[in-house]
Amino acid sequence: MTDYVQVSTATPAREQAVSLAQWAVKARLAAGSQIIGPVTSVFWHLGEFGEGEEWRLLLTTTSERYPELERYLLDAHPWDNPELLATPVTGAPRCLEWIKNSVSPQS
Repeated sequence: MTDYVQVSTATPAREQAVSLAQWAVKARLAAGSQIIGPVTSVFWHLGEFGEGEEWRLLLTTTSERYPELERYLLDAHPWDNPELLATPVTGAPRCLEWIKNSVSPQS
């Protein structure tokens, strides 16, 4: 895994995605977030085929801070078992430095 990840999940309502993003960024678990939506999702859930409208939440963080971000998202998420994925990323050095500095705990 690289030193940086993009984390994605989805919520049923825009306000829930905004709330999760605000808390994660204020707590310095994520450097930033984008909320995209509404998006249409097609899925299997509890053995049934489904389709629904969701709000996609993308967050950037370091691999070091990811476990804490994951715990927060799983605890605060409105769904019991949300899709939560962390994808390794690379990028421009200045952007990666911004992510690192943004999620470093402040003294």
